[in-house]
Amino acid sequence: MTETVRQFTVQPDDDGVRLDRWFKRHLPQIGFATVSRWARTGQIRVDGKRAAPEDRLTAGQVLRVPPGGTTPERKTGPVRKPLTEAQIEQAEAMVLTQDRAAIVLNKPPGLATQGGSGTKEHVDGLLDAFAPEGPRPRLVHRLDKDTSGALLIARTPGSAAFFSKRFSTRSARKIYWALVVGVPAIEEGQIDLPLAKQPGSGGEKMMVDQSEAGQPSRTRYRVVDRAGNRAAWVELQPLTGRTHQLRVHMAAIGHPIVGDGKYGGPDAFLTGSISRKMHLHARRLIIDHPDGTPLDVTASLPDHFAASMEQLGFEVELGNSLPDPVAAPPREAQKQAAKAHAKQVRKERRGERRSRDEAPKRKPATRKPPSPKARAGKAGPAKTGIGRPAGGKAPTGRGRR
Repeated sequence: MTETVRQFTVQPDDDGVRLDRWFKRHLPQIGFATVSRWARTGQIRVDGKRAAPEDRLTAGQVLRVPPGGTTPERKTGPVRKPLTEAQIEQAEAMVLTQDRAAIVLNKPPGLATQGGSGTKEHVDGLLDAFAPEGPRPRLVHRLDKDTSGALLIARTPGSAAFFSKRFSTRSARKIYWALVVGVPAIEEGQIDLPLAKQPGSGGEKMMVDQSEAGQPSRTRYRVVDRAGNRAAWVELQPLTGRTHQLRVHMAAIGHPIVGDGKYGGPDAFLTGSISRKMHLHARRLIIDHPDGTPLDVTASLPDHFAASMEQLGFEVELGNSLPDPVAAPPREAQKQAAKAHAKQVRKERRGERRSRDEAPKRKPATRKPPSPKARAGKAGPAKTGIGRPAGGKAPTGRGRR
């Protein structure tokens, strides 16, 4: 379309014609998609007002259209804000290992994983430091703000899909270290308590919920060492990925994580010089890698956690010498095992029903109704006096001896 046809007057023979049909009649080289785009962006105007594709034209109206080569400017994606030197140094200082597919960070406590209401500093805001150009690295899981430790970042969209599937199918193993108040009576076990969001909490807070609203949540734990009856060092392995799962489960069994006032209240703090910060650390991450070699990364303890371990007399090497935790079976394997178990139960119940059906049936005990003669004899003639039937003769005594 040339500049000379940008403005013209609708002729009488165009009276009542819809806008898109007018273009099809007079300017067939202009497609309907182009007309629609012009109308959506306000680039077509009839008598100075924005036109829509369904508008009908009348004689005498002035139609204005943009030049044919004009197209609305498309957004290429979010604009990346340049990071300061301090932010780049902060991001690089957290790196434990990195390759073409993944970056593993040792997240410090107090730094949020993602932004939110009033949260300006977070790990997600520092990821541009690892790829100033090209695809932006992506988060595939998260840690609580006050939880430290290993955090996996995917470098590309393809690796993000690969790692996300491993987390969703529970094939990735996450091992946490925690200091808890008191010592669990059972040194090794599994906590199986469903969780749900606590209503009216005014924030993100979970609770144990045994109703249908509760989501299944399972955590394995084992006591590594103990400081008398005051505190214990435990290893935790979440078998499900609920919000605040480890914190809620430990508080539910009466041993809140040290420093977790949200779920443990005042009882979650130890007296003396033990730090009041949260003592929960993502110590180790084991996950499959796209190149076929499993990724196994260990994150060192933050300063406050290491200081508390030393004050309580715990040696880090003791935790490192423990055997590797058992991997949780993949979700598909769990489904197959559940189906096989249900099938076996149904089979056993069919055998029970068959055995009951084949057993000899005992007839219910029923009394045979007496015959009319027996009923008459039992009832006997009605008597009106002693030794004399009603309406009969007096006994003669014949046959007696």
